[in-house]
Amino acid sequence: MLILANVRERWSGFLGAFVAVLVGVALITTTLVIYDSARPDVQARYAGTAALALPEQAVDADGSPEDRMPWSTSEAKPLLAGLDKVPGVADVVVDRSFYAQAIKGGKPVTDEGALESGHGFGSAQMAPYKLVSGRAPSGTDEVVVDRALGAAVGSALTVNITEGRKQFTVVGTVDGPGYYFSEAFAARQQPGVRAIALVADKGADTGAVVTAAKKVLGDKGDVVSGDGRSELQPQHLEHKRFLGVQLISAMALLGLFTTVFVVASMLVLATGMRRREIGLLRTIGAAPQQVKRMIIGEAAVVGLLGSIAGCVAGVAATPLLRNILEGLDVAPPNMEITVAAWPLLTASVIGVGVSVIGAWTAGRKAARVAPIEALLDSRSANKGMGRGRWIAGLAVLGVGVLLAIGTATSSADNRINMAIFATMTLIVAAALLTPAFIGPVGRFLTAPFQRGGSAGPVLVRAELVANPRRAASLAAPVIAAVGFAVLLSGMVETMRVAYPAGEALKVSGQTIVTPDGTPGNTDEVVAANPVGKAALPTRAFVMKDTSAAKADKDTEQAGNAADATVLDVLGSRDPRWSKPGEAVLGERTAKDLGLTKGQEVPVRFADGTAVTLRVGAVLPDDPARGDFVVARDLVRAHDPAALTDDIFVPGNAKASAAVPGTALDDAAEYALADYQTDAKLTDSLAMMLIVIAVGYSVIAVANSMAMAAHGRRRDFGVMKSAGGTVRQLLLVSVGETSLVIVIGAALGILVTLPPLAGMASGLSQATSSDVSLHLSTGTLTTAVIGTLVAAVLAGLAVTAKTLRRQAA
Repeated sequence: MLILANVRERWSGFLGAFVAVLVGVALITTTLVIYDSARPDVQARYAGTAALALPEQAVDADGSPEDRMPWSTSEAKPLLAGLDKVPGVADVVVDRSFYAQAIKGGKPVTDEGALESGHGFGSAQMAPYKLVSGRAPSGTDEVVVDRALGAAVGSALTVNITEGRKQFTVVGTVDGPGYYFSEAFAARQQPGVRAIALVADKGADTGAVVTAAKKVLGDKGDVVSGDGRSELQPQHLEHKRFLGVQLISAMALLGLFTTVFVVASMLVLATGMRRREIGLLRTIGAAPQQVKRMIIGEAAVVGLLGSIAGCVAGVAATPLLRNILEGLDVAPPNMEITVAAWPLLTASVIGVGVSVIGAWTAGRKAARVAPIEALLDSRSANKGMGRGRWIAGLAVLGVGVLLAIGTATSSADNRINMAIFATMTLIVAAALLTPAFIGPVGRFLTAPFQRGGSAGPVLVRAELVANPRRAASLAAPVIAAVGFAVLLSGMVETMRVAYPAGEALKVSGQTIVTPDGTPGNTDEVVAANPVGKAALPTRAFVMKDTSAAKADKDTEQAGNAADATVLDVLGSRDPRWSKPGEAVLGERTAKDLGLTKGQEVPVRFADGTAVTLRVGAVLPDDPARGDFVVARDLVRAHDPAALTDDIFVPGNAKASAAVPGTALDDAAEYALADYQTDAKLTDSLAMMLIVIAVGYSVIAVANSMAMAAHGRRRDFGVMKSAGGTVRQLLLVSVGETSLVIVIGAALGILVTLPPLAGMASGLSQATSSDVSLHLSTGTLTTAVIGTLVAAVLAGLAVTAKTLRRQAA
């Protein structure tokens, strides 16, 4: 009851922490709800299936589950026969997906999912899609298309496939998307069996079908039903979902850090301003543990109330975040928001937990308040830094420096995360160490105004020197706001200069043939450009136990997914790397696979067959060459559906864009276009994170300044009774606030420079170009001015209200 009474009576003192928890929990709730809503859905074309039989799952070089290892034709044959005999199964369909895209008016028809739009006609009954007109395809030159394409039955249609453009006769239309060919044609495009669909009889028991199908497969694969069928997703949807998850994960991480940082600093500030009250409680017999429990209990109540309000606000804001993700094209189509219990509970636990942890930190010091401090000013104690704070601050600073150094040496995929973690660490270090130098800095900055004869600078200087911890608590959210704004905007500006320059340098003097409206280059495009790099990528499975399988070329090898590592394999037409029966490995890949030069290794390809290759060379890692390179003809023989990457034609040869769906770029255009592909998302992500960090911190700054101004109402009364006018007191408040903001902004800039410098150094090495650190002055100015205006207005509002009450 005492705790509730304290919260009710001292509500203004807890308002800042309440708002901070509310905003943090709202942000976390919104991101978790979106994350939960963005889970893969069962594709519409699997709506008519009872279950899907899938091959075993292999792992990548890190041991994480990845691709499923396709069955070969001979492996799938007995499985199909057994599944067809399962009671309740009306039909068994081999589901194949490959590249198919109509060409109309000399241009490819826009289709996001073109890479997997081609199917055998049997796949149409899985949805089921019904024939609207015509008949099923029987010949290899016949196709059934979506009626929305507008192709009439009997008409000729040019369809781009892996081989290139080919004329087909439209023999039917269906009421669903895709291009449906004869089963024989589909089997040639994708020989490996990646999924077998079970279409059940009407009224059949799905559970019984699944149980029987599992017995047929045994240890050769898995059977999924219900929501489990969502495992099969088109590649473009998986990419969108991946980008969306990356974005909201960054938002949630930043929101969590900012919440912990801001709430802890505000609770420390609020508790420090209650030393006289706590001293009075100690005088009347309160034990240290009772004081600590009281402070923690108050924080728990405030955290619970803030979490409840934050959950409501977060759910209300979820449609806005969904619209933003859709605008950035990183949300699954037709995503519906579903509010489950776990995001709300998780966010609430975080809100209450952060409040309790922050109060525990503040309560430890408050519990040591002596009864005599009831007679002292609340701000007269703890002026300096204790030993524990010195040790913690220096230790965190050391970790931050190490992370900043690691930013320069980390890989491209980890460099951004490393820079963010380094900045977070240095922000915490700056907040811990601020009391040590805020007094000296305050003296230095106010020294020029000392000679003017005004009492204002003297009062401002005395306040900072006498109460460095309070000033440090006020500066903490400013450090976070400016630090994240400078870091994120600086990262974007630095990458904007570095990546195009580096890419242009790598391909200087070459002409690049790029896909234009298609997901890749077909063999027709490759034939039109016979000179230059034309890498043909595929996913292949390298068997770990090389002694267990000795297979000749193109000999089927059953293999076991548990003994296979899936990785990207490049087919090259470069004579240096495309020797028949050999593979060229990068040093890191060879180490991960445990392979050395001259060793033989079975490699299982997309068609389910294995080929034993000899490691012809192990070379230093080179992204331009590839980590596992084989002859291009070998990849094409075992993966007929694979599309070629960009083709790099040297300056002494002529590039051709005569095939529809291709474009020519020089080095500068290619580098800029390649960067612009992800630049929009990167810029939007950075801007969202900046808005979150700065906006949240601005709210915290305003609350902190308001709390500080409210806590100094007795000081204002004394200064006013000594002859100070309202105008003078307001100017003192503005001066002190501005000085704290300037110090916090300076620290915020300083803590970001080491990570940004490390990132620039790493980019210089990665791009082989001179990359310097770049800052966004506009973002920096906006962040500083925004926090300054919010702090000044909050301080002025509370000070003016206090003076009016005193005058009354």
